[in-house]
Amino acid sequence: MAHSQLETLISGQRLRTRVQELGRKISADYPSGPGKHDLRLIAVLSGAFVFLADLIREIARDVSVDFLSANSYGSSTTTSGEVRISKDLDHEIAGLDVLLVEDIVDTGLTVNYLCQVLEQRRPRSLGVVTLLDKPSRRIKPVELAYVGFEIPDRFVVGYGLDHAQRYRNLPDVCVLEEDGPA
Repeated sequence: MAHSQLETLISGQRLRTRVQELGRKISADYPSGPGKHDLRLIAVLSGAFVFLADLIREIARDVSVDFLSANSYGSSTTTSGEVRISKDLDHEIAGLDVLLVEDIVDTGLTVNYLCQVLEQRRPRSLGVVTLLDKPSRRIKPVELAYVGFEIPDRFVVGYGLDHAQRYRNLPDVCVLEEDGPA
């Protein structure tokens, strides 16, 4: 059986500070008031739920939320390359300003696919906010409106990110190293 080791990459304090900064930037880019449009944040489950929960508390305007679930990993640490939606939106997004909230963008396959699907639903605008960006693994080009941290090509867990449904509850983003058989 393989053993796993965790090394902190981004501390909980650095995460909190950066999420506050992102919330201020989004608030400035999408001000509220008369004549302003509704802002909907759509979290990609399951990894982005912790980031979304913290982010919406830092946005100084009314927002609505919805969720989709898409995956290309299963229980592996490498993408299958095939994206499938397993939970669709509960509400229409036509005419709304929409921010797709991701935990991590690496190959770009999932975000690219989801943006294509969401664009067909005619939002007023569509942007992507990701906690983590791993551009060294990019296969499909994606435009990211807001990026928390750019990270190296390492497999990370914590702060909502998982490996085989484990480690989501860690307060930090950690590199997961798996040793060989014990």
